[in-house]
Amino acid sequence: MTCELSQTRLHAYFDGELDAMGAAEFERHLESCPDCEARLAAEEKLRSALSGAQLYARAPETLRRKLQSTLPKAAVPPPLKPSRADSRRWLAIAATLVLATLLGWQYLKNLNRYAQQQAMAAVIVDAHLRSLQPGHLEDVISTDQHTVKPWFDGKIDFAPPVRDFSSAGFPLLGGRLDVLDGRTAAALVYGRRKHIVNVFVTKTQLGDALDSSGELQGYHWAAWQQNGFSFTAVSDTAYADLDQLKQLFIAP
Repeated sequence: MTCELSQTRLHAYFDGELDAMGAAEFERHLESCPDCEARLAAEEKLRSALSGAQLYARAPETLRRKLQSTLPKAAVPPPLKPSRADSRRWLAIAATLVLATLLGWQYLKNLNRYAQQQAMAAVIVDAHLRSLQPGHLEDVISTDQHTVKPWFDGKIDFAPPVRDFSSAGFPLLGGRLDVLDGRTAAALVYGRRKHIVNVFVTKTQLGDALDSSGELQGYHWAAWQQNGFSFTAVSDTAYADLDQLKQLFIAP
């Protein structure tokens, strides 16, 4: 029997049109629906096949020469000696084109950076929402940084910096392993009044976002890098709280 969601939600999920909560809900549905899982795998296989196919061919040189021979030959006017005004006009046009190219390149660069940040924000918020499900928040429950830090030994290939900031209003609650965009991350869990703050720690890689921040679906996030690690804090608390926690991590 065909699952109804395969007709109504699968293509929206496949094309990235669902919001973070909708995508997370559909991913949970995939775990228990072999029909949707099979259809999604088929869509991904088709996309890969189309991307790898050479669906074009270069026209033969003989065809180009044949088409040129059928076109009427235009009379070539005698060359005109450009005036000084014409030279200045062409220089102005060239300068305008160069400026437009530079502005367009900068616009595309900024647009690409914004798209990357939005994609990262969706991944971070999804991971935060998953952690809030019962039994998913901590793999190790402790307020002692000397208990949480050694827990990661042997589970990941780096030692995340774990610190307790109870005196500043951010008590350490524990930690867990998580996955962000296919990368293993150490998730440090902090409290902030009645809010939960997740701080995801990964080894810095080329292309990781530098200091940046934003908001998605009511959740604030802040990203920074330090000592070879990339940090991303996310919570439904105020952004000022995340910035304060960031400064606590940065402080020696």
